[in-house]
Amino acid sequence: MRRSALNFLASSPPPLQFTENLSLCEISLFLLQSTRSLRPYNNGVSQGPLLTPPQASHSNSSSCFCPNSRCLFTSSLPPPEWIEPFVDVSDLVVSPKNLEPSPWIDRILELLDDSLNMETNLDDYCRKFLIRLSPNFVAYVLRSTELRGKSEIAFRFFCWAGKQENYLHKLESYVSLIDFLSSVGDLERTKYLVTEFRDTNLVMTVSATNSLIKSFGILGMVEELLWIWRRMKESGIEPSLYTYNFLLDGLVNSMFIESAERVFEVMEDGKIRPDVVTYNILMKGYCKSGKTRKAIEKFRVMEGRNIDPDKITYLTLIQSCYSEGDFDSCLSLYHEMEEKGLEIPSHAYSLVIGGLCKDGKSVEGYAVFENMIRKGCKANVAIYTALIDSFAKSGNMEEAMKLFERMKYEGLEPDEVTYGVVVNAFCKTGNLEKAMEYLEFCRENGMAVNSVFYSSLIDGLGKAGRVDEAEKLFEEMVEKGCTRDSYCYNALIDALAKCGKIDEALNLFKRMEDEGIETVGDDDDKGITPTPASFRVLSTGLCLSGKVARACKILDELAPMGFIPDSAFEDMINVLCKAGRFEQACKLADGIVDRVVRYREKYVLF
Repeated sequence: MRRSALNFLASSPPPLQFTENLSLCEISLFLLQSTRSLRPYNNGVSQGPLLTPPQASHSNSSSCFCPNSRCLFTSSLPPPEWIEPFVDVSDLVVSPKNLEPSPWIDRILELLDDSLNMETNLDDYCRKFLIRLSPNFVAYVLRSTELRGKSEIAFRFFCWAGKQENYLHKLESYVSLIDFLSSVGDLERTKYLVTEFRDTNLVMTVSATNSLIKSFGILGMVEELLWIWRRMKESGIEPSLYTYNFLLDGLVNSMFIESAERVFEVMEDGKIRPDVVTYNILMKGYCKSGKTRKAIEKFRVMEGRNIDPDKITYLTLIQSCYSEGDFDSCLSLYHEMEEKGLEIPSHAYSLVIGGLCKDGKSVEGYAVFENMIRKGCKANVAIYTALIDSFAKSGNMEEAMKLFERMKYEGLEPDEVTYGVVVNAFCKTGNLEKAMEYLEFCRENGMAVNSVFYSSLIDGLGKAGRVDEAEKLFEEMVEKGCTRDSYCYNALIDALAKCGKIDEALNLFKRMEDEGIETVGDDDDKGITPTPASFRVLSTGLCLSGKVARACKILDELAPMGFIPDSAFEDMINVLCKAGRFEQACKLADGIVDRVVRYREKYVLF
């Protein structure tokens, strides 16, 4: 009776008798175990398992034996044997579900170590034990959990196995490896593999097509996605709901939204109807392409067809509404989730609270925050920071600092953004000493200080007339690797101009232009609304550099926006006079009355 390799090794009979009932693999595996367990001779007696010669009936064999070492020698070796992933116990086991993995599996997995000699080691091992890895064996190894996340090793093993004599990969091997590669975004190797796969004419299966459609969709391989869809149809495989959803997701990830819409329409008119996942995928596509209104329309259609939205549905819509600044819709969708008793993800809370805070609705944001805490969802640093900033900007510093302390009590470490918000709040309220304390605290504790942090301090110090300190911080920014933006420059230029340091203000403005920092005019071109303060800084710099006409031109362009600084011309004239440019100041004053009257008649009274 043929014995399995495992049973063969587990037994402890008298010295092994080689018979024709034993396979070459069983003999090889026994040799491997024997070699590891063989102990040195003691007075000529072996302390490990012994190999005894075959019976006399096999005396015509070409084998010969060395009686002293008890080793087997053959003048010629049989061809390598294909090994399968499971032990052959067909004569012992009735149910195939009880098949045991072959011991060769662990041996091969041990050799897949990603070393430079990995392929050579595999060759040597298989040559030593006269084995070849069958397509089933290779497919089993590629599906093993030990190779998960090791796409490089899996690819090398696949290529090595394919070079075996008389070997052809199975469908499962291609599918498993493509799944590996797509999960890590390895587009180049996947394309190489697909090129080889398309020439195989392997018969497709439902599970294989689903997996391949999913993998191609992740990588945005639309051509391959449609090719496998056609192959599926040609093979007579009817698409399932999963197949349609994988196809839709692939098209949406590749931004083929119109194609996704056509697939969705086919589903609506066919046997396989869309489910909540189908709708979620299509709505994700609309949101990614900036069609949030269309996504909400599809959301209402879904509800009308008695398909209940889930938390993914709402999170997708809330995220899109937040990105478009539609914070009221974020709040409405949040309330719907509450009414339906759906679990609200922490990210949804962040978006709703953040949106309300941006909208200046700190009290409403705090109410959502407390509701989140009651439901056992912990707040993160971003949520606390948004609330602190919102309360501070509304003038409620007491509540802002309570939240700051509460955050630290909850074990959350404030980050550079949080400290920047707190420092900005103290600067706006004139509490510069407290703001400087936080700067020193960050320095001593190795906390990164960003550009917003510095800009807030420079602005606050400048407004308080502490220009020298503001200038030191301005230069320190470069030393710390912080980028100086237009806000930072404007704050210091304004401070210098106000304290009469006109030449320094002029030099700084020129430096700002030389470094390509955006000015008010640049912001206006990008749709950014300027403030009276930013115009004052720009007009000061332009006047000091002799560009009075350009300053007036910018004022003309801003007037239609309803932006008319009452002291604009007065500031410009004062700057010119302080700089000793009286002639230009007089020329500018000659047309002030007519300009102001014209502006007010055209843009204010109308």
